[in-house]
Amino acid sequence: MKNIKLFKASLVALALSAVSNVYAESLAITNATVHTVTEQGVLTNATIVIDNGTIIAINPEKVVADVTFDAMGKILTPGLIGSMNSLGLVEVGAVSRTRDARDKKADITFDASIAFNPRSTVVPYTRKGGITSNVTVPGGGDSMFKGQTFVADLSGEFDSVYIKENAVIIDLGAKSSGSRALNLQKLRYKLEDAQKALKKAAEEEQKAKKDKKDKKDEKADDKKKSPKEPKRDEKIINALLAGDKPLIAYADRATDLLELLKLKAEFNLDLVIAGGADAILISDQLAKAEVPIIFGALDNLPSSFDSLHSSLKNTAKLTQAGITVALAINDAHNLYQLRFEAGNAVANGLTKAQALASVTANVADIFNIDAGRIAVGKRADLVLWSADPFELSSKVDKMWINGKEHTTQSRHDELRKRYTTDSELPRGYTK
Repeated sequence: MKNIKLFKASLVALALSAVSNVYAESLAITNATVHTVTEQGVLTNATIVIDNGTIIAINPEKVVADVTFDAMGKILTPGLIGSMNSLGLVEVGAVSRTRDARDKKADITFDASIAFNPRSTVVPYTRKGGITSNVTVPGGGDSMFKGQTFVADLSGEFDSVYIKENAVIIDLGAKSSGSRALNLQKLRYKLEDAQKALKKAAEEEQKAKKDKKDKKDEKADDKKKSPKEPKRDEKIINALLAGDKPLIAYADRATDLLELLKLKAEFNLDLVIAGGADAILISDQLAKAEVPIIFGALDNLPSSFDSLHSSLKNTAKLTQAGITVALAINDAHNLYQLRFEAGNAVANGLTKAQALASVTANVADIFNIDAGRIAVGKRADLVLWSADPFELSSKVDKMWINGKEHTTQSRHDELRKRYTTDSELPRGYTK
């Protein structure tokens, strides 16, 4: 009898546990100044309702939620999205055993998300900048193909990687040894070969279907070998040709960009330029081809002979030309400064709405992320700011990642407290 009672109690406990794991409190954020980064623009005294990590309503007639939070008129934006950096793959750049972003043998199949560390001390530090998600980019190896990007939220949870292998990275342009032409030529040949192989496979499939209808060839058909399974790298190239994956190409010089535009047109690639210092020279062609650009707004000095046209004005000029611009910081340890990058772009001609899009919606669109806007059905990655997010003195008041509130406290705060507060422990420095 006792065992039966224990068994029943265990079943009840298990059921309650299952319910508690599935159930999450819904949240209504009220009285907020909401920058939606959609056609709705800015909404004042607005209400956002979140349930199960998703925005389910904006300004509903009746607010139904487990928890209500009064934003007191403060600015609410989508969480900023970082990109083109090694966040979670490099802890200390000078310590080789903490670097997992690159490997000499890495190629187009390189999936660095396997090594992503959500408990990196850099993650909570980055949250201070209002960044809720990041597109981490592998450093690759000797191959011109550096691997594939992945997207992780900055919750610090072990399941924070929510998109794997979502874009292919290729490094083109100037080389310290050899000619830039060789990599561009190799890329063309690789795409041509893959296209021919796909065409041949399609023709063989059509022939097989036709032969199958002929009863005379039934026995012969049984002896035929099944189509050859493409190799891993071939599948990725095929995905590029199908437009299923963006090709993120590091290149600066106008001649390289023009060659990439030819490849886009010929092979129908989902092309994105990373860097693009000379993009200002061919902005009309890039806009017509609908090719987005990812770069840093503070890139105003030439870092090579390929980037002589870098300027603080380029972000505004390229945006005005009709090009989708996403701002990025490639230094993971300073990624929290992304909002200041956008603020500097505002100081040099970009509107605040365009600047916010450049670190939210535009990044989401380029990498096919279901975030970056405050709209029904989108991920509930939201940031409440003390004031204008592009101002140096502003800070994050509240942050929700996938509908759950997260702190911006980091190891840096603990260190500051340690060194500025009297303690029984010895001081960390001497006067």
